[in-house]
Amino acid sequence: MRPGVRLGIDVGRARIGVARCDAGAVLAVPVETVARSADGDADVRRILAIADEFGAVELVVGNPLAMSGRATASTDDAVGFATVLAAAGGESRPVRLVDERLSTVTAQQHLRASGKKARQQRPIVDQAAAVIILQHALDVERTSGAAPGRVIPTDEGSTPL
Repeated sequence: MRPGVRLGIDVGRARIGVARCDAGAVLAVPVETVARSADGDADVRRILAIADEFGAVELVVGNPLAMSGRATASTDDAVGFATVLAAAGGESRPVRLVDERLSTVTAQQHLRASGKKARQQRPIVDQAAAVIILQHALDVERTSGAAPGRVIPTDEGSTPL
């Protein structure tokens, strides 16, 4: 298992959930929900600032594929955001895309099971999904010995969001 703090990122159309793990890469916890910037890069800058604050060595972005494994509009949006994040963050902090099918649904189920009503879930569901994405990536790496998903090359350039 590679050591170091990682951020988990759940990209949504309106909000981006952010989670982090400890330096031993054992446990993911929620950090913040970042408003998605309609224009500009305030969301990217905020996530990079969070990464700096926690000394993150890697950013793990959820890749929302359809259950069939095919790309969707949400997939294209998340990959585009990850590409912009990789270009802005440089080579010192890789951005890794990992499969996140059903992470938001799972987060909603967990929140509902804990007694949170739908209205109470809205501000935190993105963070909960980011925790699920990151924890799954950590668990996969721990059991397989290989880093999950794929790294976004910084030379792919940035794609408009």
